[in-house]
Amino acid sequence: MVESPIQRTILVVEDEDAIAQAIASRLRAEGFRVELVGDGIAAVQTCSQLTPDLVVLDLMLPGLDGLEVCRRIQAERVVPVLMLTARDSETDMLVGLAVGADDYLTKPFSPRELVARVHAILRRVGRAGENGAPIRHGRLGIDVAGRRVQVDDDVVHLTPTEFDLLAYLATRRGAVCTRERLLAEVWGYGDSSGPRTVDSHVRALRRKLGAAVVRTVHGVGYAIGDEASA
Repeated sequence: MVESPIQRTILVVEDEDAIAQAIASRLRAEGFRVELVGDGIAAVQTCSQLTPDLVVLDLMLPGLDGLEVCRRIQAERVVPVLMLTARDSETDMLVGLAVGADDYLTKPFSPRELVARVHAILRRVGRAGENGAPIRHGRLGIDVAGRRVQVDDDVVHLTPTEFDLLAYLATRRGAVCTRERLLAEVWGYGDSSGPRTVDSHVRALRRKLGAAVVRTVHGVGYAIGDEASA
């Protein structure tokens, strides 16, 4: 008898019922178990009890806003977060990534785009058991297999997406990677949408690891290392 695959659980935190139901319906059609909550306090409590595989989190919520919810749930247990907002603001995106969100969607968005982002995030999380040799770069140490990053002796918390972006660049030290290539290889996006997502994650890495870790090659993309080649 063939065992059924483990059903993954997604917590959807959205106070607009029509949007929440539409998201839940689409995700359930993809085979996910979905739980819904409509305010920030319930989100923190439910996340602790449910231990979901991923959280779809609206930024504007009653009780606690999405940023505070993200801070609290990440402090308790690292969980992938896809943040939703009605505001197309670079500041919102940067703050969201800084508190632990893995990706960001601006309303209105298509259900197809939401599902694509969810699958891409879960694929990245699924790489946790992949093997790889440790990487050293100056004060930076990357344990690829253990998915741990240290600066000197201090462990630095990275989201799954931040880790994958850093590891991808670090294993290609000296090579310049375009935003389009990073979107395809790290995020799993098949088109050129979302270059700001790459830029925002690079900024998040610089804040956590130091401004010099990831180098901008103007007009081309990003690289790790003092010398880079296309």
